[in-house]
Amino acid sequence: MPHITVEYTDNLKVDGDIKGLLKKLNEALIDEGFPIGGIRSRSIELKDYIIADGTGEDDSFVHVTLKIGAGRTNEVKKSACDRLFSIIESHFETQFTNRYIALSLELFEFMFPTFKKNNIHQRYR
Repeated sequence: MPHITVEYTDNLKVDGDIKGLLKKLNEALIDEGFPIGGIRSRSIELKDYIIADGTGEDDSFVHVTLKIGAGRTNEVKKSACDRLFSIIESHFETQFTNRYIALSLELFEFMFPTFKKNNIHQRYR
């Protein structure tokens, strides 16, 4: 943990630089003190979607989900989310001025122990 999922509408594929966004989000999580070896980021391009009443052909959205393990303070969670959302806003600044776009971030905290096995952490010890 943490895991990031970026869902984005396919009309952002060309000018959205989603892979660049994933890299920025990972770097921010590292700076926020999350364990490097546990960070996973992925994107899901959405081809079937309707935004609002469906009449805006160029409407788009990006929804980011951050999943973390339980136990972090509210201050740590707020700091991470504030930083990630600031990165998302900055990353899509051009699109926000040139089209209709909705940006959102959701934090999901696992409350029940998760099952995982990971030897990537060894590389960062």
